[in-house]
Amino acid sequence: MREIPVSQITAKVKELFLTASYQIGPDVEAAVRAASETEPSPIGRSVLCQLCENYQIARDERVAICQDTGMAVLFIDVGQDVHFTGGGFEDAVQDGVRQAYTEGYLRKSVVDDPLFDRKNTGDNTPAILHLRIVPGEKVHFLATAKGFGSENMSAVKMCVPADGEESVRSFIIDTARKAGPNPCPPMIIGVGIGGTLEEAALIAKRMTARPVGSHNPDPRYAKLEKDSLSAINRLGIGPAGIGGRTTCLAVNIGYAPTHIAGMPVAVNICCHAARHAEGTV
Repeated sequence: MREIPVSQITAKVKELFLTASYQIGPDVEAAVRAASETEPSPIGRSVLCQLCENYQIARDERVAICQDTGMAVLFIDVGQDVHFTGGGFEDAVQDGVRQAYTEGYLRKSVVDDPLFDRKNTGDNTPAILHLRIVPGEKVHFLATAKGFGSENMSAVKMCVPADGEESVRSFIIDTARKAGPNPCPPMIIGVGIGGTLEEAALIAKRMTARPVGSHNPDPRYAKLEKDSLSAINRLGIGPAGIGGRTTCLAVNIGYAPTHIAGMPVAVNICCHAARHAEGTV
């Protein structure tokens, strides 16, 4: 049994959200830079070059990549041989988010009541936590700062098996088409297929953090990723939604077993400011 003081959890969560907010992932930046060299639209190329400049400024000056610094979402794998000491685990995670957004001068965007009062909580908590118990004596974090310009454009469809592959492909493409300029393209699209309604959505969100340029190991799903990406980039939405070919950087698909009568499909859209960071305690 390994004992971990919860102060280490707080420190790691704070570190991850500051990193994610100031430093775009090298996979995303490389994809945007590559697109800036091949984008046929002159104004689209200009937008992509400005994005790269913005990434550099954020990294050098330690300022937020985007004014919407997102809602904090964490996927946490807790080793079953870990014992936390010095306080509550969830409290420690929330405190790490609180410290990152307060001390890092990041915009606080969370409201306490979604429908009526909508009063800002003042520190961007509570974060959304998804925990799994896994073998071992470590704690692994995937921290994402999810902006809502793109989150609002996401969708879930309860397909049935008879709908088939074409229905899934069409739903992915149609979701991107309906989103248009709203998610600040170029976007990264995570897709979850299978499970239940909520499982498909969780898979889709995880997939937004899969490295750009990677592919599903199943060649059938990899082909669906490639075909969907090509079709989306033929929509003409382009960088910032002002026309061009670089509408989407990646379509990342994950899947899970599901019921014989169902085929849930979730599409979670992420903007070019794909802020996520991973770390282990």
